[in-house]
Amino acid sequence: MKRSALLNLLEANPGIETVEMVLSDLNGVYRGKWVPATGARKLLDGKFKIPLTAVTPDIWGRDVPALCEATGDGDGICEAIEETARILPWLSRPTAQVFLQLNTEDGAPWGFDPRVALKQVYSKFQQRGLTPVCAPELEFYLFDEGRDSEGKPKIPATRANGSCRIGGQLYSTEVMQESARLMHEIRETCATMSVPLDGLLKELAPGQYELNLHHVDNPLQAADNAQLLKQVIKSVSRKHGYIASFMAKPFGDRDGNGFHTHVSILDGSGSNIFDDGTEKGSELLRHAIAGLADVMADSMLIFAPHLNSWRRLRRGVHGPLAPTWGYENRYVAMRIPNGDGAARRIEHRIAGADANPYLSLAVILAGILHGLENQLEADAPAKAGPEKPRATLPSSWDAALEAFRDSDFIARYLGAELREAFTQVKQAEQDEFSAAVSALEYDTCLVLA
Repeated sequence: MKRSALLNLLEANPGIETVEMVLSDLNGVYRGKWVPATGARKLLDGKFKIPLTAVTPDIWGRDVPALCEATGDGDGICEAIEETARILPWLSRPTAQVFLQLNTEDGAPWGFDPRVALKQVYSKFQQRGLTPVCAPELEFYLFDEGRDSEGKPKIPATRANGSCRIGGQLYSTEVMQESARLMHEIRETCATMSVPLDGLLKELAPGQYELNLHHVDNPLQAADNAQLLKQVIKSVSRKHGYIASFMAKPFGDRDGNGFHTHVSILDGSGSNIFDDGTEKGSELLRHAIAGLADVMADSMLIFAPHLNSWRRLRRGVHGPLAPTWGYENRYVAMRIPNGDGAARRIEHRIAGADANPYLSLAVILAGILHGLENQLEADAPAKAGPEKPRATLPSSWDAALEAFRDSDFIARYLGAELREAFTQVKQAEQDEFSAAVSALEYDTCLVLA
């Protein structure tokens, strides 16, 4: 019998007091329980339960009534994903963490669990002898604790930038050196937790940074790494007195945070199916691009899941507005980087940093598979710089919700249950925002209307 990785971790570190058992909900927020380390056996014996609706609260952590009623709000069985067992080094008391998969009482994977959705899509590639290779990139802001007089987050001043907010010193090594203590601790924490951090850089806006993950040949591991990276960045930043935010568009007049994913596909011999020895790449590459373009509108609710997400996707910014593609073009939704043919890949650029990594990777891979299976033909690549596209994407949260709700593609690849659950969660959140009256509305209409 295979030895339990979780028990091995606990035995090798007898000082561990607590195990954090976590699921990712549909919004990508961790939900779970802390249990004594002595209770880990209960999890491994299939006796650890949590409500099936633990993965379906809204962004404020409230139950969505329709989903509670549909499930009876009954319990599911938690299954440890043992390869994710690790120590959380930033906590003062010794604590381990393990990711969970949520199953029904009869042992079937729960269709509302976003990691299960990605696992199902991944299995379709495995059945065809194909292996996705994925490398996520995440942008984020660092803010000082507290808010300014208008309730907005405060950007830390730097010696390189002072109080200037005109630009953020893109690629500045001077700013990176000023942030060295924080960045080194993030890097060291990632190494301790086996999160394969690749590069760190200063991004375009003041207080904005980007961290890249090394590519891995398992999309579940890639999504796990992205989730862990966000947790590491937030937790280590908190230790240093900062708030790390993956909010898609914290400021209307500054750059938003993206979640870009590089994807290539290997065949059974380990060869990249997107490479045919030419600079343009293979016909299969163009089938994959066509598939992604064909279903991008259906997938936008996953790539831009919140009201704020849509402030990033507007004209005049780098956020793509159409299902376009091109070679070495950062204005498109799907960029094909130059370089060695063996590394030929698609950089999917549409998702915001607020997107759920499991769902985002699931629809990206499903779109690629859709194009390969149906041998779809891609439009001509976009020329350098922005240009008017042939097709557009939903331009609002409401429109994205409608496209997702009616999508046969989402139901076919991610499951009808997940489509319904995510629709209900997003509808509940939209209703809440629709009922809120903003300060701008009062300033505009209170006297003059």
